[in-house]
Amino acid sequence: MKVLIFAHVPPPHHGQSYMVQLMLQGFGGDCRKNTGAAATSPYQIECYHVDARVSKKLEDIGDMRFGKIFLMLGFCAQAIWCRFRYGVDNLYFIPAPGKRSALYRDWLVMFVCRPFFKRIILHWHAAGLAKWLETSVQIRWRAITYRALKAADLCIVLSNYNRADAEKLLPQRIRIVGNGIMDPCPGYSRDLRPRRQLRRELRAKLLAGQPPSAEEHAQAGGDPEVFHVLYLAHCMREKGLFDAIAGVELASQKLAAQASPIRIQLNIAGNFATAEDTALFDRLLQKPERAARLNYLGFVGGEKKIQELRHADLFCFPTFYQNENQPVNLIEAMAFGLPIVTTRWRSLPEMFPPKYPGLVEIRSPEKIADALIGLLNSDAGENLRKIFERDFAMASHLAGLAAAFRSIEQPLVENPSVPSLHPQSAP
Repeated sequence: MKVLIFAHVPPPHHGQSYMVQLMLQGFGGDCRKNTGAAATSPYQIECYHVDARVSKKLEDIGDMRFGKIFLMLGFCAQAIWCRFRYGVDNLYFIPAPGKRSALYRDWLVMFVCRPFFKRIILHWHAAGLAKWLETSVQIRWRAITYRALKAADLCIVLSNYNRADAEKLLPQRIRIVGNGIMDPCPGYSRDLRPRRQLRRELRAKLLAGQPPSAEEHAQAGGDPEVFHVLYLAHCMREKGLFDAIAGVELASQKLAAQASPIRIQLNIAGNFATAEDTALFDRLLQKPERAARLNYLGFVGGEKKIQELRHADLFCFPTFYQNENQPVNLIEAMAFGLPIVTTRWRSLPEMFPPKYPGLVEIRSPEKIADALIGLLNSDAGENLRKIFERDFAMASHLAGLAAAFRSIEQPLVENPSVPSLHPQSAP
């Protein structure tokens, strides 16, 4: 089966571009560059990639510039050329979130390219377009979007919450296929689980007034009295950075009031998206007590990111980002067996078991503080590691995508059921 992948890969690096990169790699790569690439993959999906990148940096995403229009027209020309040069009749496209400039792109691509392709596959990575169209724009925007994107042959969504975005545009088929990544911590049971367990045990001893031995102290990484909290995402207010900082500060104050031997350190990894957020962060660091609890790492990737995830005791991501759906950073944290504090926002609760104690309301530093303290000695990360292995492994993700792709070659059944091709945890 031949599919034209009209989507960009890093840079800039974010969850959507990273997942496109993993999908291309899993399906054997770009057949334009490597003839017969699909033969190296068990899924038999031939991908022809148009890297439709119009932003060089994170800060450029969402900016409306005339230069981007000309770039996108060039990408459309590439797609049409591939359609006839390689006989690719299936177009894969990732619809916009609720942003005007991104929606202009969708209109342009669909009106130019769609007439040349036999079948259209829309893969929703962001969430919230349906509600945004209903509540934030005029009716003509809804009408143009409906005309451009309606009745796709297949819509792939990441979660049950995300289905509303696809249903708005009346596709012929909807399939739920959650994200998946290669296991970034394949030696978890052998190497990392014992260290995490020891650190929990030593924190419990410290809270009980029993100092660890020198040997235990060294085996636990040298600082069992420090509870390392990791924020790893774009450094944005909407991604919860400042709520995480406020939550750590409140939790630290509560622990100090209890004369607790445990102190909390927040390690922050990621690039700032706006000058306004950078300036606010710099102002917060002017308070020495707060600065002592914060460690800004900048952007981390590759081996450095793996080290930070291994070193952490908990992952904190209290996002309320408008288009958040199924963030890869939470999947990575699960893979490393980390307890997680995040929000009951969009699709996020579907990723976790029922009554998971680390889910809090958005914009609630006080609740974040309580969750951090409540998870000091919790083994919740062990169950999250199992959820990663069951729901977010790369093999099941690729198998689900391949099955969804191939479904459009089958006759359409009247009123079909919509099975999930990637089982998710119950919300």
